[in-house]
Amino acid sequence: MNRNITRTRGGRLATAVAGTVAAAIVLAGCGGAGANPSDGAGANGEVDPDAIIEAGISYTLNGSFDPMIASGAVTVSANWHIFEGLVDLDPVTQKAAPALAADLPKKVDDTTYEIDIREGATFQNGDPVTSDDVVFSYERVLDPANNSLFLSYVDFIDTVTAVDEDTVQITTDFPFSLINDRLGVVKIVPKALVEEDPEAFGANPVGSGPYALVSAVPEDKLVFERYDDYNGPHPALAAGMNWNLLSDPSARVTAMQSGTIQAMEDVPYIDVDSLASAADVESVQSFGLLFMMFNTKAEPFDDPRVRQALFYALDMDKIIETGMLGNATAATSFLPEDYPNYHEASTVYTYDPEKAKELLDEAGVSDLAITLNTTDTGWVKEVAPLIKESLDAVGISTTLDIAQSAAMYEKVDSGDYTVAVAPGDPSVFGVDPDLLMNWWYGDNVWPNTRTAWADSPEYAELTALMDAAVQQEGDEQQETWNQAFDLLSEQAVLYPLFHRKLPTAWSSQQLVGFEPVPTTGLSFLDVGVVAQ
Repeated sequence: MNRNITRTRGGRLATAVAGTVAAAIVLAGCGGAGANPSDGAGANGEVDPDAIIEAGISYTLNGSFDPMIASGAVTVSANWHIFEGLVDLDPVTQKAAPALAADLPKKVDDTTYEIDIREGATFQNGDPVTSDDVVFSYERVLDPANNSLFLSYVDFIDTVTAVDEDTVQITTDFPFSLINDRLGVVKIVPKALVEEDPEAFGANPVGSGPYALVSAVPEDKLVFERYDDYNGPHPALAAGMNWNLLSDPSARVTAMQSGTIQAMEDVPYIDVDSLASAADVESVQSFGLLFMMFNTKAEPFDDPRVRQALFYALDMDKIIETGMLGNATAATSFLPEDYPNYHEASTVYTYDPEKAKELLDEAGVSDLAITLNTTDTGWVKEVAPLIKESLDAVGISTTLDIAQSAAMYEKVDSGDYTVAVAPGDPSVFGVDPDLLMNWWYGDNVWPNTRTAWADSPEYAELTALMDAAVQQEGDEQQETWNQAFDLLSEQAVLYPLFHRKLPTAWSSQQLVGFEPVPTTGLSFLDVGVVAQ
């Protein structure tokens, strides 16, 4: 996988680059310069095992840590450190590797796999991890009665059974080539603790990962401590971590500049240059996108030509350069261009106001007036007026309605809207095309309610393509996904405007092995504090 990054080195090298941002480059691999412990680290990259990692987190803490239902930005990234799947995706490289499993699944036949649990693995309360815990963890996600957000991501699984105390067998409904990429969707939990009190477990989680959660106080911080008996591939290199919840962007920047924290997520685009004098700053291309979606039951947006017209009307270069300060890439497909399964879609929405007008004329639409609903996410608020400007310029009278995310979706879910623009990034759960498409186009609230597209023949065609692709592999699978990408671009029911870049800041003078992740959150797996 290639990661497009814009990197500015700080710390002792700051005088050479202060006030500038290095030109975007493409690494021919997933590891960045931060992977080298001696890269600006000092002290030969030696780690202080008694140190505490201090981090600045941009999102608020809400919801349960129970990995069956956790979907908040803070809880999901915290769970990278608390829990393990059998096979997990590395947060930085997004590549699958054994975690709680001793090795990758052993294929017995086309639909049967055996997996050995890592010898000596224990939960953070000292109990051994057994095959019963693994079976329980999968069955609770697969049980529709539990309403797990992740059921659709593992519904290819037929059965999970214990072979012996430390071996499980997984059977699938059909040959499934993505099994290594999906197993980590289910994190392994201690059966006894969860059954005893599920709600308490969600507040005080216990996993088999390298860090245990000590406390979590909304509007303050999360405190972690090293789990000394962890024997897996990512032992904690620090005694603990403090995740300071700093939703105010200026507070995060100030804390980073003063050295109060050693790493921060979600650097405000406007602060990237100035922060480079005090820290390393890197903008990593992500899947995270800004999408435009339509209520297809509301005329004239039941006509794909009208939906397409709004995409062609947008001056995306201006929107990205002015609103995002260059920290995004205009969509040329559902996936970003640096993703392994990328395919340039049959319809690419370049800035073409004349074509937008022609499409509206063909559809018999004139004097179109819309209310454009958007969320009040900081960077979304920056681009919303520019989107309005482009739409107004082709004769679409646009009124902005900017609201908190919950309020916007309340309106969307009631059907009381026509056009909405919002951010999204399901890549925290996985990066294969089927998973990412299922987030918005699976049998869920998006096509059934929000876009009201589920009863259309085009949606039936998309579903058939997605169902076929997961039972294929190699070139055949890619070709089927390509057809799905083409259909999504042509229908433009819910489709990306751009994929954004995520600026992260950290001190390579203080941290060893840190790399930004190409999704929401921070990972401190294999990261330590430089010994002074």
